[in-house]
Amino acid sequence: MPSPASPLENPNAAPPSLAESQAYCRRYARARRENFVVASCCLPRDLRQDFYNLYTYCRTADDLADEIASPAESLYLLDLWQQQLESCYDDQPPHIAFVALQSTIERFSIPREPFLDLLTAFRRDQDQSRYATQEELADYCRYSANPVGHLILHLADAFDSSRASLSDSICTGLQLANHWQDVGEDFRRGRIYLPQDRCEALGVTEAMLAAPTASTELKALVSEQVEIASRLFEDGRPLLEHVPRWLRLDLELILAGGEAALQAIRDADFDILGNRCKVPLKTRFAWVARTAWLQWSAR
Repeated sequence: MPSPASPLENPNAAPPSLAESQAYCRRYARARRENFVVASCCLPRDLRQDFYNLYTYCRTADDLADEIASPAESLYLLDLWQQQLESCYDDQPPHIAFVALQSTIERFSIPREPFLDLLTAFRRDQDQSRYATQEELADYCRYSANPVGHLILHLADAFDSSRASLSDSICTGLQLANHWQDVGEDFRRGRIYLPQDRCEALGVTEAMLAAPTASTELKALVSEQVEIASRLFEDGRPLLEHVPRWLRLDLELILAGGEAALQAIRDADFDILGNRCKVPLKTRFAWVARTAWLQWSAR
């Protein structure tokens, strides 16, 4: 399978067919099943290919931001990725991932903004590694996470400003839950997502993030942040009443998975520098299935 890490491997080659591009996106998405299964298991059959196409765009852009050693090279590749995106709206895209994406864009009349917003976040990752306030972190999530929810709403033919706002709460909560599970790993990569003003207020230093276990001060900060993410999930939950049935169940699963991640942090007494706050895959699926079933039955 050609690697999407080189968006213009052969710009003079003839564009692939739609069938070739769709097959590429299916293989790409299915190869990443562990991160993908919860978000796709409830999709109607006639939407699965379009979901694969969107996923391939988003995940590849993420990899171009995170898996390239040089920030300068990453920015260059993200620029090329954007050129391919623009060709979906202005011309015929030459890259194998974008022929199928163009068909999805046209089918659901998806605007450029959510795709471009993701690239804004990934570029930001190359030159910003600290966030001064909770508001600045939320602004980052506006670009790094919320556009994904907008894309899914377009796929469900359910996008409007009120639904988008509810979706933003869920997506930001998921992004924060992911950050708080990965505080130690992110620090080793040179990034700190914990708001700097809250670190200062609670006495959390960068040296504490390099320790093998979390200090009392760090646990207090993480506890605060976990509750912020949990409230965001609750703020977004009314979206479930205003989307198609298949997406409602998908959101039940996603919210249950996000809450499972937060509960794992609580169960580890907020020691996010140890390994106990990671939810094992089997445990996560069991929690998600049980919680979603209970909530769905109650309805």
